[in-house]
Amino acid sequence: MFTGIVTDLGTVRTIEPAGQGRDLRIVVATAWDTGGIALGASVACNGCCLTVVEKDEGTLAFNASAETLSKTTIGRWRPGTAVNLERSLRLGDELGGHLVQGHIDGVGTVAEAIPEGGSTRVRIRPPPHLMPFIAPKGSVAVDGVSLTVNDVDADAFGVNIIPHTASVTTFGRMKPGDPVNIEVDLVARYLARLLDARS
Repeated sequence: MFTGIVTDLGTVRTIEPAGQGRDLRIVVATAWDTGGIALGASVACNGCCLTVVEKDEGTLAFNASAETLSKTTIGRWRPGTAVNLERSLRLGDELGGHLVQGHIDGVGTVAEAIPEGGSTRVRIRPPPHLMPFIAPKGSVAVDGVSLTVNDVDADAFGVNIIPHTASVTTFGRMKPGDPVNIEVDLVARYLARLLDARS
């Protein structure tokens, strides 16, 4: 479980095949003290919960399965790609964002990014099946960043990115057309499931 509060902006160092299938082994450079991170620990990488399979000073290695690659943006990563990183939540930690599972619901697209006062209004177009889960003033995780939804229209939603968020996450580099991982609010997902079961 995560909160959507990014604590490091890592960089993909290497990507190579893992095993016999389409799985990948990804090494990410990080400013974290990797000595305190256990093998088997969960780390949100652009919102995707991945397991640490190897570590070195300043780097963490993960395996991404073919299933994960088909449902996220990870298959598009290349050496040099910036990655939002967050360690898993521990009991007693501050819940600064919202509850995020690290299970990506779909890949959306940045539709536009327009300066608005001191921030940037970013419009994101998710897959159509996710629109019912996104509500004004609700929460959404985009590339692992916990955000408040400011507005919703027929096929997109808007969020405001303050300068601090832009400087410490991949939002500072995003441009129209970029793909992004989207995880809808946990409560919205289970509420929809409950209503479906009752109908």
